[in-house]
Amino acid sequence: MANCTVKGAHSIRGTNPQYLVEKIIRTRIYESRYWKEECFGLTAELVVDKAMELRSVGGVYGANVQPTPFLCLTLKMLQLQPEKDIIVELMKKEDFKYVRLLGALYMRLTGSATDCYKYLEPLYNDYGTIKRQNRNGECELMHVDEFIDELLHSERVCDLLLPRLQKRRVLEETEQLPPRVSALEEPVADGQSSEEEEDERLERKPSPVHPRRRYRDLDKPPRSPTLHDRRRRRRRRSPRRRSWSPHRRSHSPHQERHRSRNPGSHQSRSRDQRHTSRSKSPGHYRRLRHRSHSTSPERSKSKRWKE
Repeated sequence: MANCTVKGAHSIRGTNPQYLVEKIIRTRIYESRYWKEECFGLTAELVVDKAMELRSVGGVYGANVQPTPFLCLTLKMLQLQPEKDIIVELMKKEDFKYVRLLGALYMRLTGSATDCYKYLEPLYNDYGTIKRQNRNGECELMHVDEFIDELLHSERVCDLLLPRLQKRRVLEETEQLPPRVSALEEPVADGQSSEEEEDERLERKPSPVHPRRRYRDLDKPPRSPTLHDRRRRRRRRSPRRRSWSPHRRSHSPHQERHRSRNPGSHQSRSRDQRHTSRSKSPGHYRRLRHRSHSTSPERSKSKRWKE
């Protein structure tokens, strides 16, 4: 008798309210420990107290298909069939997220299409974080508006097959529902008005004329600087650097000593070397070395002696 629907309960969609839960899952709920210990002898008022103790939403989990407390309380509400005003009050409790979701799921299972859109769409503005228990028994984070969106657009939520819901545009065409107004439209409209006022203020304010612009170019808009202009400005600002040559040789200690005694000669010589290192190629120095070796005075004397 504990698993029977209360007397005087109205049939929903031509069937027993408990039959909205599939038979296999319903049998698992009847055999669960939470149903036997916590849901026995509950009334519509006591179900709310039990719903305040919920810490997650979900369907069944584990290899043995164990139901969650959220699913057990959903079946208990289908069995008790509370009044519509009680369900609406449950969905208005902002401090208790899982109580709101329990009432929203019951409204989706038992309510008409007009009531579902009327009472569930305001919950889109709730962005609170909730926990959902998956098939492995692990908890995942999601938001209240995501759960409401699944209720209105998915076929199965918390392992429950949801009744077919009529499209909203059809209800709007038949004037059963007013057009839905999103909460994001008002801030966007205020932002657009402020942008229009800012554009008008900028149009009224005269733009300053650069002194270098000619009088014939006053009617033309100022030209934005190109990449070539920026590079040219960067070259003007940066100091001139000496080009590095791989053929430049380091000075020996003898040359350093000679440079300290005769700084003028070193400056002129380094200036000549710098000029030759920029203009002459490496092969030029090999040819000069070969000529100096062939035209040395010792080599010329030996040639004359041999003659």
